[in-house]
Amino acid sequence: MGGRPPRAVPGGGRAAYPMVGACDDDLMQRRRGTTPRAPHPAARSLADDLRHRTDEQLTTLLLARPDLARPTPADVVALAARATTRTSVQRALERLDRGQLQTVEALVVAAEPNRAGTAAVEDVAALLGGDPTEALDRLWSVGLVWWTSSGPHPVRAVTEVLGPHPGGLGLPAGEVSSEYAAHTPPLPDDLPALLAEAPVAARAILDTLTWGPPIGAVPPSGPAHQGASWLVTHGLCAPSGIGHITLVREVGLALRGGRLHREPALQAPALTDAQVDPAVADRVAGAGARDLLGLLDQLGDLWTALPPRVLRSGALGVRDLAGLARSLDVETAQAGWLAEVALAAGLIADDGELTPAFSPTPEFDVWRSRSAGARWATVAQAWWESPRAAYLVGTAPNGGATVGALGPEVRWPAVRGVRADVLGELAGLPAGTAPSAESVIERLLWRRPLGDRRALTDAAEAVLREAEWLGARALGTLTSLGRALVDRVPTAELAAAADATLPASVDHVLLQADLTAIAPGPLDGALGRFMRLVSDVESRGGATVLRLSGESVRRALDTGWTADEVLDTLRDSSRTPVPQPLDYLVRDVARRHGQTRVGAATAYIRSDDEAVLAALLADRSLARAVLRRIAPTVLVSQADPATLVEVLRAGGYSPARESFDGTVVVERPATRRARPPVARPAPEPTLSPVDAALVRSVVATLRNAPERPVAGAAPPVTLSGSPQETSALLRQAVSDSLAVWIGYADSNGRTARHLVRPVRIDGGRVYAVSGESDSEQLFMLHRITGATTG
Repeated sequence: MGGRPPRAVPGGGRAAYPMVGACDDDLMQRRRGTTPRAPHPAARSLADDLRHRTDEQLTTLLLARPDLARPTPADVVALAARATTRTSVQRALERLDRGQLQTVEALVVAAEPNRAGTAAVEDVAALLGGDPTEALDRLWSVGLVWWTSSGPHPVRAVTEVLGPHPGGLGLPAGEVSSEYAAHTPPLPDDLPALLAEAPVAARAILDTLTWGPPIGAVPPSGPAHQGASWLVTHGLCAPSGIGHITLVREVGLALRGGRLHREPALQAPALTDAQVDPAVADRVAGAGARDLLGLLDQLGDLWTALPPRVLRSGALGVRDLAGLARSLDVETAQAGWLAEVALAAGLIADDGELTPAFSPTPEFDVWRSRSAGARWATVAQAWWESPRAAYLVGTAPNGGATVGALGPEVRWPAVRGVRADVLGELAGLPAGTAPSAESVIERLLWRRPLGDRRALTDAAEAVLREAEWLGARALGTLTSLGRALVDRVPTAELAAAADATLPASVDHVLLQADLTAIAPGPLDGALGRFMRLVSDVESRGGATVLRLSGESVRRALDTGWTADEVLDTLRDSSRTPVPQPLDYLVRDVARRHGQTRVGAATAYIRSDDEAVLAALLADRSLARAVLRRIAPTVLVSQADPATLVEVLRAGGYSPARESFDGTVVVERPATRRARPPVARPAPEPTLSPVDAALVRSVVATLRNAPERPVAGAAPPVTLSGSPQETSALLRQAVSDSLAVWIGYADSNGRTARHLVRPVRIDGGRVYAVSGESDSEQLFMLHRITGATTG
C-alpha cells in the first residue's frame, strides 16, 4: 500500500493535536504562565482533599455515596481508599445525570495527554461546548474529582470504569503500536486536504467511526478492505486486533469539530407541560384513593370467603388473578397491583397451612377499622417503600418464565429508586403543573444515562400509572397527597392530610325504582359491608351505582338474613322509600329461598311440593346430578350437597341446605386468617438507611480519628514480630481498615519502612494503599519483615 509520507514534526515527535476549541485568550493566559483560580483548594491526593473539606461537604459526599458510610471508615485515608475502589466509583457514576457523565468523559479525554492526570477547565469546556463549572462542582462534591493547582483531577478508577473509549473515541496516537509508529496522524491543518484525497470507501469508514463506536471490522478483501488500508497508511486509523481497525482519537476529535459529543446535554431536557387546577386534581385524586380503599376491602372479603391457593413457585395462579380482576371489575394489571399492595401492607399473606393459600391477616381487620386517611397512609407508604415491581406480573423478562403475582420474581429493589426519581421530578414543579408522561420519561433517562433504557421506560410508565391508582397523581399533576408522600412526612401527618382530601363517607343510599341504589359518597363500616353483600357494583365515580338482583339478595339470605331484615335495613339506610319492585324482589326470592332443601345421603333433595320434584326430574339440565326419587317428596343424588346446590342454582332453582336435624343451614363464609409465622426462614437482612443522623456520626468519627504519621517518618516503636504475628496483624488491619507501618525488603535486600492501609490479602500477596495515595500497591507477604500499628 502506497501513501503520502508523514509530515515531519519539529523535535522528531509525532504530530500533536492541540485541544480544538480552546479560545485564544485562554491560550495566551497559559503562555503567560497564568491559569484561572481553582474553585476548590489544591490538594496532593484525594485523601488530602477530603481532609480539608468541611463537615457539611463531607456530609454531602456520604449522603450522595452511602456505600462509603457503612461500615464507618477509620479515618479520612480509609475513606479516600474506599471512595476510589472500582465498585464504589461504578455506583457513583450510575448516579450521575447525562450532563455530569459527559463532563466526566470530557475530563478523562482532556487529562489523557497529561501524565499527571490533570485537565484544564478550558479544555473540558471546549470538548463539551459549554460551561462545565456546575458539573465539575458536583463531581467534586461526590468525590470523583479532586483539584490540583493546575485543574481538576479524576480519581484513577474513573478511567478504568469508563473503559478505553470515553465518549466513543478510539485509541490515542501515543498508544498506537510501535509497529505502526511510522504512520503518524496528519496535522490538523493538513486533514481537510487529506480527506479530499481519500477514496470513497475510506471516507465511508470515517463517517461510520467518527461518532463511535470507534472500532470497525475489516473484510478480507474488497473496497472496504482497501479503504481501511488507506486509513492505516495515512495514520487516520490503527489496527485493533485481527480484522479490526480503530479511529485514532485525535483524528476523531478533529472530525467531530473539537466536540466530544454529538448532542451535548449539560442541561436537563425541558418538560412539555400544561396547567390544571390543583384543587380539582386533589378532588379527583381523593375519589381515586377512595376507590382504592373500597377495592382492597372487596379483595379481603373475596379472599376471606375463598382464599386462592399458593402455587409451588410461591405465586398466585393466573386463573385466580383473572378471577380477582373479574370480581373487582378492573383490568388484570390493576388487580395484580392491588394484590401486591395488599401484600406489601401486610393485609394478606401465605397462611402457612398444609395446603397454603393467600388469606387476609389479622392486620386486615385492624386496618379496616381505622379511618379512611389512616388506611390510605398505610397503603401508600407500603407502596412507596415496597421493593416489588407489580408491573412485571404477566411479563416474561429476558425470555424466561412468566412472572406471577405475589411471587418472588416480582421483587426488584431498584423500582424504589425509580419511584423516587419520577415522583421527585413532579414534586419539583409548581403545584398544578402537569407534564406529559413522555417528557417525564425523557427527563428520567437523562438523569440515568447508564441505566437500561427499555427497563427504565417500562418502570417509569408503571410508576405514573400506579400513582394514578393510588391517588398520588391526577390529571397529570402530582397531588398534595403525592407531595406529602415524596416528602416522607410522618404517618400521622400523612393520614391527617388524606382525611382532609378523601371524600367523607356517607351513611345513606338512595333506592331507585329500577332496582338500583345510589351511594352519593363512600360507604364505610356496617352499611358498606351490608351493601357489598346485598348488591353488586354497577359503576363507580363521584357516586356509586349498586345493582340489587335476585342473586345478590339470595347471597344475603344464604348468610342468615331474612327478607324483613333486609328490607328494614334498606329502609333505615335510604333517604328514599323502598320501591315496590324492590320489595317484591326481596320477598319473592325469600319465598322461593329454601323451598328446595339439600342434605347428605350422599345428598338428598326433599320438598313438600311433589310437583317441584317432578319438575327437577324432568329438567334435562340437571341430568349430571343423577337424581332419583326415593319417596314422593324426596330425591337423592350421587353428588355431594355443596355440588348439588350449585347445580340446582345454575339450573335456575333456589334450594336451601338442610342439616341432619332438618334445620336450614345458614351459609356464612368461613373467616380464615393467616396465622402469624412461628417457624419461618430468617427474614432478609435489612440495613438502616444512611440518613443525616448516621452521616453526622461518621463525620464525627473521621474528625476524632488520630492523625496518621506522615509517610516516610519513623514509626514511634520498633517493628518486630514473627511471621505469624505479622500476618495476623495485617489481617486485623484489613478487617478494621487500620493503617500500619511495615518493614519491606526489596530484591536487593534493602529494607524500607512504609505506612500502608491493607485492603486485602490474597495468596501471599498484600494489596494496600500506601501513604496518602489513592491507588493500590502490591507487597509480597514473605518480604514483610515486621509490622506495627504505631
